[in-house]
Amino acid sequence: MDEDDRIREQADDELINGAFQTLLDSYLSSRHRKKVDLITKAFNFARQAHKGVRRLSGEPYIMHPIAVAQIACSEIGLGSTSICSALLHDVVEDTDYTVEDIENIFGPKIAQIVDGLTKISGGIFGEQASAQAENFKKLLLTMSDDIRVILIKIADRLHNMRTLESQPANKQYKIAGETLYIYAPLAHRLGLYKIKSELENLSFKFEHPEEYAFIQKKLAMTQTKRHELFDEFIVPIEVELLKMGLTYQIKERVKTPYSIWSKMQNKHVTFEEIYDILAVRIIFTPRNREEEVNECFNIYVAISKIYKSHPDRLRDWLNHPKANGYQALHVTLMSKQGRWIEVQIRSDRMDEIAEQGLAAHWKYKEGDDDEEEYTEDEAELNEWLRTIKEILDDPQPDAMDFLDAIKLNLFASEIFVFTPKGEIKTMPAGCTALDFAFSIHTFLGSHCIGAKVNHKLVPLSHKLQSGDQVEILSSKSQHVQPDWINFVSTAKAKGKILSILRRDNREVQKRGEEILTQWLQKNNHEFSIAIADQLAEYHEIRRREDFFQALGEKTVLLGEKDLDELAGKNKKKQTANGGWRKYVPFVKTKKQEEEDEVELFVVPEKFNRKKPIYITDENIRQYKFPTCCHPIPGDDALGYIDNKNQIEIHKRTCPVAAKLKSGFGNRILDAKWDMHKKQFFIATIRIGGIDRVGLLNEVTQIISAQMSVNIRNLNITCEDGMFDGTLELRVHDREDVQLIMENLKSINDLKEISEIM
Repeated sequence: MDEDDRIREQADDELINGAFQTLLDSYLSSRHRKKVDLITKAFNFARQAHKGVRRLSGEPYIMHPIAVAQIACSEIGLGSTSICSALLHDVVEDTDYTVEDIENIFGPKIAQIVDGLTKISGGIFGEQASAQAENFKKLLLTMSDDIRVILIKIADRLHNMRTLESQPANKQYKIAGETLYIYAPLAHRLGLYKIKSELENLSFKFEHPEEYAFIQKKLAMTQTKRHELFDEFIVPIEVELLKMGLTYQIKERVKTPYSIWSKMQNKHVTFEEIYDILAVRIIFTPRNREEEVNECFNIYVAISKIYKSHPDRLRDWLNHPKANGYQALHVTLMSKQGRWIEVQIRSDRMDEIAEQGLAAHWKYKEGDDDEEEYTEDEAELNEWLRTIKEILDDPQPDAMDFLDAIKLNLFASEIFVFTPKGEIKTMPAGCTALDFAFSIHTFLGSHCIGAKVNHKLVPLSHKLQSGDQVEILSSKSQHVQPDWINFVSTAKAKGKILSILRRDNREVQKRGEEILTQWLQKNNHEFSIAIADQLAEYHEIRRREDFFQALGEKTVLLGEKDLDELAGKNKKKQTANGGWRKYVPFVKTKKQEEEDEVELFVVPEKFNRKKPIYITDENIRQYKFPTCCHPIPGDDALGYIDNKNQIEIHKRTCPVAAKLKSGFGNRILDAKWDMHKKQFFIATIRIGGIDRVGLLNEVTQIISAQMSVNIRNLNITCEDGMFDGTLELRVHDREDVQLIMENLKSINDLKEISEIM
C-alpha cells in the first residue's frame, strides 16, 4: 500500500468511526434500552461486508447504511432492532451473505426485516413485467407483518434522495419520480410529515431544477416581509397565552417550494397570488394529558377574540384524528394587515406524532420501554394494512394497476361516515356509496343496487360527505358491471371489481382464443402468439387479451380481410408506431407534409441510457408524442423506451410519466430540446374576465399584430357579464407561451390567464 492509499484509508476510518459514534450518541440519548453491543456487532458485520466498496459519490459504502440507521434513530425515533436492520439492509443484496446468515447471527426478527428490504434479483421477470412493482409488492408484503420494514425503507429512500446529485439524470428522474409517486405518499400516510415534505422538495429539485431555484429565490426575497408579518401577528396571541398560564412555543411555518409550485400549477396562479405561504403553529404543554383537547379549544376561543376567524376553515383533527394519527386544531384568522393566516394548535405530544408519526405513537404507550414490545393496535393502521393485504392477494394485477391501487388509498384525505347502527367509519374523501359497500364486505359490494344516505334513496355513484349515515341496499340478482370501475375511488373497491371482472373476462377471453384457433385451423393456419398479435394490431387493438375479449364478445368477427392481412396483402392501416401519431406534436410545413413518413427511431441493444437524447428540428419526427401531456420545446421532458424499443416523449409532470418512472424506471431517459424556432407547435390558453366592448379586439391585437402569432382557433362564451374562452395558438416553444401570457396581463378586465395542458 502506497502513502496516498494509506492516508485515504485513514481518512475513511475517521469518517466512518465519527458517523457511527454520532449514531451511538443519538441512540444513547433516546428512550430505548441500551443495546449498544448488538448495534456495534451489526455495524462491524456490515463494515466488513461492504469493505472496499464505494458509492458513486466516492465515499465508503458503509456510510450509507450508517446514515439510514441515523435517520431511523433520530428522525423517526426507532430502536435497536430497526437500527441493526438499517445497518444490515444492503448486506444480502450486495454481498455474498444470505438471509440465513443474518438470522443465525442476529436472530429471526432482524433477518425478516432485512429480507423485506432486499430487492428481488435475477431474470424471473418477463420483458413486459415491472421489477420495480414486484419489489414494492414484496416490501408491502413484509411491511404488513412488521411496519418497521417500510419505515426503514423510507429512511433509505430519504438518504438516497439527499445524495442524488451523483446519479446520472435518467436515474435522477426515475428515483425522484418513484419517490413522489410512492414514497412521499407513504411517509404522509404513516404520519411522517417532515420526511414527506423533504422527499417532495428533493424530487421537485431534481425533476424541475429551474422552477425550484425560482421559488427558492422568491422565498428568500420575501423572507423579511414574512418575518415582520409573523412578529406583528403573534404579539397579542402571546399576551393571551401568558394570561392562561401556559408553557408554549410559537413557530413560523413556511409552505415548502414543492407545495407552492403544486398550487401554482393546479390553481394557475403566480407566486405573488399565493396567500397561505405563512402559517403559525402554537405548541403547548398541557397541565395534564386528559385535558389537552379542551386546552386546544380554550386557546382557539382566546385567539379568536383577537382576530376574526374564517367560518369555513376550522378543521377539527382533535376529536377525529387522521388515520395516520395526526391531531391538531386548524383555524384561519384575519391579520391586521388584511391577510388570512392559518394557525395550527397542538400539544407537544401531538406535535411529536406529527413529526415522527407511528414511532411517536409507541412512545406514549404505557409500559412500552422498547420497540420489541410494540403492538400495533391502532384500529386505523390495522385497517390500512388489511387493505394492503387485500390488494396483494389479487392474483396477477398489472404493474401499473397495482401501483395505482396502492396509491389510491395513500394520499386520500378522510371523511367520517356512519352505519345505520351509528358506528363511525373512516373513508377517503370523494368516495361513493359503492366504495362504502365494498368497505363493509365484498359480497355486499358486488350485489349492491343502491343506498339510503340520511334516509334518502341514492344511486351507487352518489358521493358521500362527512357525517352521512349510509345504509346499503343489495340484491342477489345484481352482478358487478364494467362501468362500476368509473365511480369507485378506494383501492379495495377498485381491486375487488377488477378481480371479479378479470375472472369473468378470463372466461370470455378463453372463448375468444378458441374461436381464433378454430378459424385458423379452418383456413389452414396454426395458432401462434405472433399471429394473434398481428391480427390484434390490424384491428387497432393494443393488447392481445383485449383482442381475445372482442372475439369472445363477438364485437370483432374474422373474415376474408383477416386472411389477406396474414398473407401480407393489406396496405398498412396505420404508421409503424401503432396509431400514436394521431397527435402530431408540431404543425407541419407543406414540404414536410409532402415527405414520406419518417421511420421511428428504434433503440439499439447497446444504447447508453445514461446519456441524454437531444430532440432537434431534424429528428423530432423520429419520436412518439403521446396525447397525454403535449410537450413542447422548453418543457422539462423525459424519454421512455416502450415495448417496441421506440421512444415516447413526455413532460416530467405528466401523470402517465409518473407511473412509468415508478413502474419501469430502467426505461427512462433524460430528454433535452435543441430546437431553433423553426417548427410550430400548438398551445392552448384559457382566458376569462369581465365582458366589455372591444376586449376581444385587444386580445387579438396583442397576439396577432404585436407578436405575429397565428391564432388557429378561438372559442369565447359570455354569460351574466362574464366571459370564458380558449385560444389555440401556433408557437415555437414554452418561451413564446409565457411571453404571450405576460403580455395579455396588461389588458384591463382580463382576470384569468392560464395554459390548458
